[in-house]
Order: sequence, then structure tokens, then C-alpha cells
Amino acid sequence: MAFFFKAVCVFLVSVLPVLFHSAHAQSAGESPIQDNSFLVEEAYNQEFGVVQHISGFTRFWNSKDWAYSFTQEWPVPGHERSQVSYTLTALHAGDFSNTGAGFGDVMLHYRYQLWGSGDTRAAFSPRVSLIFPTGDPALGRGVGGVGVQTNLPLSLVLHRKLVSHWNAGATFVPNAQDAAGNRAFSAGYNLGQSFIWLVHSRFNVMMEAVYGAGQAVIGPNRTTWERSLLLMPGIRWAHNFDNGLQIVPGIGVPLGVGPSAGEKGVFLYLSFEHPFRVLQKK
Repeated sequence: MAFFFKAVCVFLVSVLPVLFHSAHAQSAGESPIQDNSFLVEEAYNQEFGVVQHISGFTRFWNSKDWAYSFTQEWPVPGHERSQVSYTLTALHAGDFSNTGAGFGDVMLHYRYQLWGSGDTRAAFSPRVSLIFPTGDPALGRGVGGVGVQTNLPLSLVLHRKLVSHWNAGATFVPNAQDAAGNRAFSAGYNLGQSFIWLVHSRFNVMMEAVYGAGQAVIGPNRTTWERSLLLMPGIRWAHNFDNGLQIVPGIGVPLGVGPSAGEKGVFLYLSFEHPFRVLQKK
């Protein structure tokens, strides 16, 4: 673990000067990065004709859990306020140390831009998602039943150099399953908040806090509450290309506090955003 934190420090010392130099070389009128925070959802839907591919990898040292997720976000043609997306996951549960890794549950999302956009001081875009139980609960890779999730992302521009994102959501799985095959109704909720310091349009320093509480099945029609709380400092930067492609890598360090005290890990982020059609000129 000490080696990991030394590696992160070496990365920051060696890469940050390059990023700052590159950032200051860019045009002052360039649009700022508006990707999701790493763990918190922003409230800006995809622009017309633009698709985004988002990858995230998390590795925890104490629990030995790791997870990879891939999300693809698409604007709905003819409905400028609507966005659809899906999320695929692969994971390994540390409690099942001899089972290796495998696919998790699949999620399909719909999000509506109720007000605001990436060009306004405030934006709000409620989301509803369906959970499909493609992961095996016997191996710790899924909830074991069809479920629904909601989230309420709110984005606020607090200052020209400071943006904040706020989340509140809930998850319901009427027929969740544990590793032993027991089933019960499961519910949970999540709260999230992030501050994004816009050091430059192409470089951000981030701090996120995410709290989650959910019911885990422990017997026939029996559940118990499990809770987690993570703080995560991180950075991200953008590479913009003349053809409209934007690549955003990022790295964060999730740290457990409260019910997750002592947990440590690493989070890696990579986003590709690009036009998928030729936009007609007026």
C-alpha cells in the first residue's frame, strides 16, 4: 500500500507541471470540462449529435473488491432534453476470494433535463434506471432480481472557478437474493456531493463525498442495513482534438471514513466524447 501512495506522489510531481504548461497554452475561450465527477453524477445531458463513452475502475485494498464499469450516453433524436444510456460492469468481490472475476448487473438509464444545461448556473436532470440481474449473486456480483433506481443530480456553478454537484437517490429490488439463495425486498439510498475546482478549462482538481445505505439479504424475507462513506480527492484533465473528440483521463484516491473507516483504494477514469453525426450548418 505504501508503494501505491509513493507511485501516486511521483505521478503528481512529474505530470502536473506538464498539465499546467499545456493548459496555459490553450485558448482562454475554451469550454471547461463537464464530465461526471468520478463518483457523483453531474446534471448536464449529452449535446445533440454527441456520444460519450465512460470507463471507471476501482480497486480497494482492505476489502480486496475491484470493479470496472463502462457507460455509454446518447442524446435522444428529436427530444433534446432526453438522454438514454447503459452501464456494463465486471467485478470481483473480496468476500469470494476464490471465485475470480465476472460480469455484474446491467443497467439501462433514462435522464430528463428538467431545467438548465451546461451553459447555465444551475441544472437539474432526474434519472430513472432499470437493473437487470445479469450478475451471479452466489458469487457476489449482483442483486439477484430486477430493480429500479432513481437519482436526482443537481449542478451549481458557485463561481467561475468552482462548480458543485449534488446527488440524492434510491434503489429498490423487490426480489433481491443473497449468495445462499434467500430472497427478500431490498431498498437503499445514496447521497453524494462534489466540488470541482476549474484550475483551467482543461484541468480540474476534485473532492467528492459519497454516502450509501442499503439492505442486504441475510435470510428468507430478512435484511440488514449496510452503510458506506467515502471521500475522494482526485484530478482530471482533457485532451481536445480538431475533429471534436475530447479525451478525459483522471485519477482519484477513495478513502473510507465513518462506517468505511480504514478503507483505501485507487480510482481510474477515462472518457471519450465525440460527434456521431455531421451537424448541419445553418
